[in-house]
Amino acid sequence: MFLKEALPYILIAVAAVVFGVIGFIAGQIHRKKYAEKVIGDATEEAKRIVSNALTTAETKKREAILEAKDEIHRERTEYEKEIKERRSEVQRQERRINQKEEALDKRTDALEKKEEALQKKIKDADHRLDEVEALKKSQFEMLEKISGYTKDEAKAYLLNSLEGELDHEKALKILEYEKRTKEESDQLAKEIIVTAIQRCAAEHTAEATVSVVDLPNDEMKGRIIGREGRNIRTLESITGVDLIIDDTPEAITVSSFDPVRREVARLTIEKLISDGRIHPSRIEEMYEKAKREVDQSIKQAGERAVIEAGVNGVNGELVKLLGRLKYRTSYGQNVLNHSLEVSYLAGLMAAEIGADVKTAKRAGLLHDIGKAVDHEMEGTHISLGVEFARKYKEKEDVIHAIEAHHGDVEAKTVVAVLVQAADAISAARPGARRENLQNYIKRLEQLEEISTSFNGVERSFAIQAGREVRIMVKPEVITDDKMAILARDIAKKIEEELDYPGQIKVHIIRESRAFDFAK
Repeated sequence: MFLKEALPYILIAVAAVVFGVIGFIAGQIHRKKYAEKVIGDATEEAKRIVSNALTTAETKKREAILEAKDEIHRERTEYEKEIKERRSEVQRQERRINQKEEALDKRTDALEKKEEALQKKIKDADHRLDEVEALKKSQFEMLEKISGYTKDEAKAYLLNSLEGELDHEKALKILEYEKRTKEESDQLAKEIIVTAIQRCAAEHTAEATVSVVDLPNDEMKGRIIGREGRNIRTLESITGVDLIIDDTPEAITVSSFDPVRREVARLTIEKLISDGRIHPSRIEEMYEKAKREVDQSIKQAGERAVIEAGVNGVNGELVKLLGRLKYRTSYGQNVLNHSLEVSYLAGLMAAEIGADVKTAKRAGLLHDIGKAVDHEMEGTHISLGVEFARKYKEKEDVIHAIEAHHGDVEAKTVVAVLVQAADAISAARPGARRENLQNYIKRLEQLEEISTSFNGVERSFAIQAGREVRIMVKPEVITDDKMAILARDIAKKIEEELDYPGQIKVHIIRESRAFDFAK
């Protein structure tokens, strides 16, 4: 019953399954055909693409091959062109070398021909020289017979004649050059020096080796001497000076060659007189006080000198040495004033000629710095000045000017020459210095001895305080031409052997006289 009722449903289900299977199979067949069609189309497309790719590749290959062939052809062409150019250059070089070789061969041949010709000329010249020597010898023999002179005698005669002519020519040249040089240089030098002197005002010398201390009354002399002379002995032993107490009313004299000691002693005595208490312990106290005042005065004098000279950056120790020059004299001339004067003159002359003014003034101010200690230390004031200037780091130009200002070494700079000139002007001007009479007479005698030491000089006279020497010569020995040479030689010897301020004029006088008597 159940099967009958269910049979239709089963048939329907079976039918449905059958139809489903048929539909599925039909769909699979349809999809297979579609897939085969798609695959066929894809295969055709792939074949077409491959065919196109092969065609394109073939085309590219042919193009690449063509380009490569073109590149190879072009490079080959350029290479062949370069090879051709190099070959042409090598050929040109070969031609030039061949031409040079040919030219050298020709030159060598020409030199050989010239050498042969030269050897021939040398032989001819030697032959002719022998002929000339023979002829010269015969002529000398003939000349000796004719003149009556031997060869040596004739040579001596000619040399004497030539020497006379040369003396004449030399004298003329010397006079000409001296005249020209003096006309040019003297005028300029005079203008510079006169300008410098006119612009520099300086005092006359008035220094001495004694100082006078005024007393309020003559009773003070006894107090200064003290009981049994103890006060004066203490004063002289402490200060190192000599006290001269004589009949001079209301005055005592302090004597010493050391101006610093003399000044300390003078101040000590004045302070004792002002204080009124005079005994050994008080004397020592006042001496120390006076010494401190003098040291302070020395320092102030040095600083004032540096300021007045317009020199900057001087070491403090050099400033103190400058201040000590205030109490130092040379031939009666105050050395500090002299140093300032030299500084002014050197600076003025440096300005006139366009030299270094600051260095010239500095060197002028420090040129005599060694005189501040030359009585205490071994050595000349020049060597001491160089030592202290180098110790306190002065410039080499300044040190050289100090070393050369008296001509001990050759002046190699303009500043050194200016300091020399300024030092000579300051020392030689009227009233600048006092000279010892014996030294003065000795210098005049030396001047006359140097002048008369030359052959042909008859007499010599030093005149105008040694500023000029007049020399009488023998007219038969010294000719007019030789006068200029003699004057120059004498002046040179005076410069080498004599120390003197300023300059000395050498005046040569030659006089010929002829006389007879009327009877």
